[in-house]
Amino acid sequence: MDQKILSLAAEKTADKLQEFLQTLREGDLTNLLQNQAVKGKVAGALLRAIFKGSPCSEEAGTLRRRKIYTCCIQLVESGDLQKEIASEIIGLLMLEAHHFPGPLLVELANEFISAVREGSLVNGKSLELLPIILTALATKKENLAYGKGVLSGEECKKQLINTLCSGRWDQQYVIQLTSMFKDVPLTAEEVEFVVEKALSMFSKMNLQEIPPLVYQLLVLSSKGSRKSVLEGIIAFFSALDKQHNEEQSGDELLDVVTVPSGELRHVEGTIILHIVFAIKLDYELGRELVKHLKVGQQGDSNNNLSPFSIALLLSVTRIQRFQDQVLDLLKTSVVKSFKDLQLLQGSKFLQNLVPHRSYVSTMILEVVKNSVHSWDHVTQGLVELGFILMDSYGPKKVLDGKTIETSPSLSRMPNQHACKLGANILLETFKIHEMIRQEILEQVLNRVVTRASSPISHFLDLLSNIVMYAPLVLQSCSSKVTEAFDYLSFLPLQTVQRLLKAVQPLLKVSMSMRDCLILVLRKAMFANQLDARKSAVAGFLLLLKNFKVLGSLSSSQCSQSLSVSQVHVDVHSHYNSVANETFCLEIMDSLRRCLSQQADVRLMLYEGFYDVLRRNSQLANSVMQTLLSQLKQFYEPKPDLLPPLKLEACILTQGDKISLQEPLDYLLCCIQHCLAWYKNTVIPLQQGEEEEEEEEAFYEDLDDILESITNRMIKSELEDFELDKSADFSQSTSIGIKNNICAFLVMGVCEVLIEYNFSISSFSKNRFEDILSLFMCYKKLSDILNEKAGKAKTKMANKTSDSLLSMKFVSSLLTALFRVLLWRYTSIPTSVEESGKKEKGKSISLLCLEGLQKIFSAVQQFYQPKIQQFLRALDVTDKEGEEREDADVSVTQRTAFQIRQFQRSLLNLLSSQEEDFNSKEALLLVTVLTSLSKLLEPSSPQFVQMLSWTSKICKENSREDALFCKSLMNLLFSLHVSYKSPVILLRDLSQDIHGHLGDIDQDVEVEKTNHFAIVNLRTAAPTVCLLVLSQAEKVLEEVDWLITKLKGQVSQETLSEEASSQATLPNQPVEKAIIMQLGTLLTFFHELVQTALPSGSCVDTLLKDLCKMYTTLTALVRYYLQVCQSSGGIPKNMEKLVKLSGSHLTPLCYSFISYVQNKSKSLNYTGEKKEKPAAVATAMARVLRETKPIPNLIFAIEQYEKFLIHLSKKSKVNLMQHMKLSTSRDFKIKGNILDMVLREDGEDENEEGTASEHGGQNKEPAKKKRKK
Repeated sequence: MDQKILSLAAEKTADKLQEFLQTLREGDLTNLLQNQAVKGKVAGALLRAIFKGSPCSEEAGTLRRRKIYTCCIQLVESGDLQKEIASEIIGLLMLEAHHFPGPLLVELANEFISAVREGSLVNGKSLELLPIILTALATKKENLAYGKGVLSGEECKKQLINTLCSGRWDQQYVIQLTSMFKDVPLTAEEVEFVVEKALSMFSKMNLQEIPPLVYQLLVLSSKGSRKSVLEGIIAFFSALDKQHNEEQSGDELLDVVTVPSGELRHVEGTIILHIVFAIKLDYELGRELVKHLKVGQQGDSNNNLSPFSIALLLSVTRIQRFQDQVLDLLKTSVVKSFKDLQLLQGSKFLQNLVPHRSYVSTMILEVVKNSVHSWDHVTQGLVELGFILMDSYGPKKVLDGKTIETSPSLSRMPNQHACKLGANILLETFKIHEMIRQEILEQVLNRVVTRASSPISHFLDLLSNIVMYAPLVLQSCSSKVTEAFDYLSFLPLQTVQRLLKAVQPLLKVSMSMRDCLILVLRKAMFANQLDARKSAVAGFLLLLKNFKVLGSLSSSQCSQSLSVSQVHVDVHSHYNSVANETFCLEIMDSLRRCLSQQADVRLMLYEGFYDVLRRNSQLANSVMQTLLSQLKQFYEPKPDLLPPLKLEACILTQGDKISLQEPLDYLLCCIQHCLAWYKNTVIPLQQGEEEEEEEEAFYEDLDDILESITNRMIKSELEDFELDKSADFSQSTSIGIKNNICAFLVMGVCEVLIEYNFSISSFSKNRFEDILSLFMCYKKLSDILNEKAGKAKTKMANKTSDSLLSMKFVSSLLTALFRVLLWRYTSIPTSVEESGKKEKGKSISLLCLEGLQKIFSAVQQFYQPKIQQFLRALDVTDKEGEEREDADVSVTQRTAFQIRQFQRSLLNLLSSQEEDFNSKEALLLVTVLTSLSKLLEPSSPQFVQMLSWTSKICKENSREDALFCKSLMNLLFSLHVSYKSPVILLRDLSQDIHGHLGDIDQDVEVEKTNHFAIVNLRTAAPTVCLLVLSQAEKVLEEVDWLITKLKGQVSQETLSEEASSQATLPNQPVEKAIIMQLGTLLTFFHELVQTALPSGSCVDTLLKDLCKMYTTLTALVRYYLQVCQSSGGIPKNMEKLVKLSGSHLTPLCYSFISYVQNKSKSLNYTGEKKEKPAAVATAMARVLRETKPIPNLIFAIEQYEKFLIHLSKKSKVNLMQHMKLSTSRDFKIKGNILDMVLREDGEDENEEGTASEHGGQNKEPAKKKRKK
């Protein structure tokens, strides 16, 4: 039969073939086709013949085709056919599909859809036919019966796609079905159906199947719905990451982890690559991605960003077109995140409302950690982001060339956090990715070398961390480091010191690098520039410190920070130590030559030698011999000669120019420290050993010389140094300059000798008498210099030389004198001490308190981690046996104990009479209490006690000291914001200010509330007024931040109406809190705008803050405009707030504006007639400054009212009924007032006519100008 069909098909006309096919029974043809195909014979020719004999123009032919199609589809799906035959059959079916009439296409499509929904497909091969059927259907113009209605071909296709997408898809055909749609012409709505369906299948599929599905979706996105595709992928993987992290951080014993970490990261990596590839082909997709993630910037950046989306963005930076905007987006997200954190940390009110969530910085570091799973496409973006953050937010230069120090108290600033994050990103990326290491190192070194003028401490810190992490790894990049060495002599000294310190571990492992550095330093030693020579000295001293000679002490002072990898390098330590000795002695020779150079170079040596000795004790002999021979050049050996030092030899005269040649005081200081160290550390170890006497000779010689200098200095008078009162100390003459240098040298020598004698005194009376004599010499000279400088009143007058006394000596001396400052101050009150005598200067107790205050702030600023130990040491009652129990005592408890002592002192001070009140002491006590209160845990009862105590002090004590009031109020506010919002406190204070200063309407008598006694006529304005206004500004900033956050959430909610009304429910507590804050602030401003504030900063700040108040109210109204429809109106408390603003604020604002303008007018007139022109000009300038914010305020009020009108229309609630139109903008000309002013002007002119002509000429233009 098959042969006959084929032979008939070979004929030119198909008539006979048609006839023959009609004679066959229903099942014959399908059986024949089935047998042929299954046997593997060529079924294609047979199919072609059947189609030729079944034209769609006849009904019978059409039906036959329809059956053949069904049969072929079943055959292909059965899986019994060979691949080639199945493909050929499907190909033929595709070619012939468009001949079908519409109704049969619908039937065929429905068959497919039923198969998909029922899951009856076997291998899905036949699905290739479905897009052809749908495409063919879309081209049919005639109306087709579909369901109960009649639709066009295009509408039928839409209905079919809708039915297909709303049904169940078998997991194994999801990719195929999605892929199929790329061949069907789709409308935007149809693409959305398909995309939503495919995205909903993600959670049902195996992880490994998702990348190919994502690929198909991205291909499909070129037809539309790019945003939905990207949002869906990002949302799915962000949720998966979150779930994965929760599982990881949960119970470690649980084995039921859904996905292994490695597998998830590899899948994410593949998907990111797919997306980046798609963006390269379709830039619109990239723009959509950036736009989608930028939306999150307006509200809460953490909502939109996740480790996955950040990794995706970083990969997109490889595409040139998007690089800048993506990095900029990440940079702003990081800083915004840190700013939010700063705002949250400073306000208990916000902490209670906003849940704690992870920050962008944490997410970025997580991306770095995840990138270990072959995410090479992310690394370049990470490096760029790291450097951008460090470059943009590193320390900035200040005017005098010094960098702003980043102390822990300041490091809360967002910029510094961002810079630190940049460094962390680079360090962690360096640790993980070998390929990128060279580039990171190169870029860091380039910045160190090329940015000599700007601060680069952050890059040097990063370099140090990199080197510490892997000195051995960096040997491969040693050429980069040695290149940097070539620039050493051109870099600032500070940079050189830090750079060499950073690379120091490398010098231990690489001989070639060390040799290279030594060559560079030797060249620099003889350079023309002074800085280059100083750099050479710094470099050599560093090498001496770090290359230990055999036998050197490993005392606790010799703490070298080396990592494990470095320790392993020094295997042949004996050989190394011997080699180091030769090497160190060579360096010592080079350094000895420096002793003939400028004072600055010598000074560096003297400052560095002591550190070298502590680290490398075997060099003691060499160093101390060098110092001894240097000292002998300036020492007068004859015991009777006064003075004992040759000061003339220390000064260099070149023509008219006089300069210091030898910093003799620093030389003696270095000798004193080295000698003390030698006696305490080396000599005790040498006892019992027979030592060569020559070695100890230098130590005895030095002792004798210092002893002799002490004795002779005590005997010497100032005349011996030619430095008595009659001497010339002016900076303009060469004699004066020389005398100044000598005076500073003598004072320095006195300081060194004081410390030397104290260290060997063993508290003997004679030694202490010597110390006092030396101090008297120092004081005489110091007084003369101060007196002369005071007369000269030059800039040099304020310049004081650095003290040469060590901290160890100062603390020992203070302990010896006062036991401890704390005990001295708390045991002997100032009042007791001062009652007997009124001395010039400060009392000892006050000095003790000042010392305490400086110590507290220094510990908090520089030694944050050691605060617990510091507080424990303060507690004098501690016994050694109780130490274990004390370990449990918290910082808060220890701090509270100290706070109580200072609280008592302040109470005693406040209980004294007004005239006995010591303002300086009170101020210091409040400063101490402020710094201690920062150590209290805000949730502890001690903190609450501190707050209530401070509040009580403010309520019950009235002092007219503005500075004391300001510091006490600042303390109150800083405590209050950490506990709860200060709005009620602000309201009470505003009532007090109003009561004391009176009303703008003089006829109104204000009732005095007296909540806080600290507010009185003297302190109410400007002190308290400016403080409360700055606090109100902070509250407005917080409220504004919350409103922005809410707006961002609303703009991100693309939900249906019911869903979004549900979604707004969680915001209710936040909305309520915002309205409460603004309501209380409104009453606060209500009081202040009625207060007769003095002209100046108070009026100016109040006007600006009122403007901010209205701007914030407008922002809230605009938020309700956004949510009004979905949430069904506005809440009742919002209506109340609007009513309150209309009745209690807006009218009063206009009255206040009139008050300010009237004051300025009165100033105008009185000023013109009575005061001098200069005074008038100043007054006018102040008036201009004060009235400048008025137009801004009026504009802000009008904007508020404009948006209220919009909201009224939208919410169907008349919010404008409470608003009265203001009279301040009523610009009608009032005739009676105009006549009066013109009459006054006329009188003035008559009076001036009698004045001289010049006077008239001078006065008139100025008057006209003012009138304008």
